[in-house]
Amino acid sequence: MKLKIYQADAFTDKTFGGNPAALVPLKKKFLPDALMQNIAAENNLAETAFIIPTEKGFRLRWFTPSIEVRLCGHATLATAHILYNQLGYDKEQIIFETLSGELRVKKTDTGYEMDFPADFSTLETSVDNLVKEVLGFAPIEIRRGKDDIIAIVSSQKEIENLHPNFAPLKLMNARGIIVTARGEDVDFVSRCFFPEAGIEEDPVTGSAHTVMTPYWAEKLGKTTLTAIQLSKRRGHLTCTLNGDRVLIAGNATTYLKGEIYV
Repeated sequence: MKLKIYQADAFTDKTFGGNPAALVPLKKKFLPDALMQNIAAENNLAETAFIIPTEKGFRLRWFTPSIEVRLCGHATLATAHILYNQLGYDKEQIIFETLSGELRVKKTDTGYEMDFPADFSTLETSVDNLVKEVLGFAPIEIRRGKDDIIAIVSSQKEIENLHPNFAPLKLMNARGIIVTARGEDVDFVSRCFFPEAGIEEDPVTGSAHTVMTPYWAEKLGKTTLTAIQLSKRRGHLTCTLNGDRVLIAGNATTYLKGEIYV
């Protein structure tokens, strides 16, 4: 079987920046789960997305090299970019049906804006020692979102210099850990680590910003915030808290289109 495949770098306007994601568009139905997981493992990217057309738009699923995930921002952005720029999609917005409900993406003058459910975190005190083992120091505050542990630290420098110990993450009952602080040139910065999902450090994580945005909106007293994910590839985002939704804006660029044989 021969399938089309595309790859785009999300949350950047330059190739080799942001976070790469692959898209495999399908015509009528999804492939068997095991085959989609094998394709994602072969691609060895943070996420590989699969879509099928529906009456409203598209059904969208995301796979890391080792698991299917409930929500992925950068692969949603990459999928929208490929649909608009490679697959001839021309409507004002794209409606994706996903495990996290209905997601919408629209094209803007500067890129794309995604409409995602907000994740309102709560204080977490049961993993204090484990988080300290991961970071090598105690954070200011620890919170828990739907999927992840969030560690708030005192400075951007602490995040830039971080060399985490991943072993304690296995005991946290979480997808991974998000480390965040106020930014020097933007409102907030972060790095994200998901070794249990097969991704030691994710370059740019859209889903993580659905939990960081409500937190920093309250702390900073503003609803629209700028953010940088401080991975080696870097990612730039603008995030807006809109009630129980988070609007995440960013750009993307096409890297690859081709065929795979499975």
